[in-house]
Amino acid sequence: MAKYTEDSKEEVKEALHKMKEGKLKIGKSNTKVTNPKQAIAIGLSEAEEHSAKSSKTKKPSAKKK
Repeated sequence: MAKYTEDSKEEVKEALHKMKEGKLKIGKSNTKVTNPKQAIAIGLSEAEEHSAKSSKTKKPSAKKK
């Protein structure tokens, strides 16, 4: 099984919590998420987006010769 960072775990935890409250929605259709597996997938996707954004800002650009 894959190991996830603490940030990823936190995003998944928040997504599951929102699903249980009925506040987690899917895309443009705005339908409620009822499947816990789908909530986990959404949480991991959001965590990946956040890590991609932060890693882009931290890495210096490569120099071309």
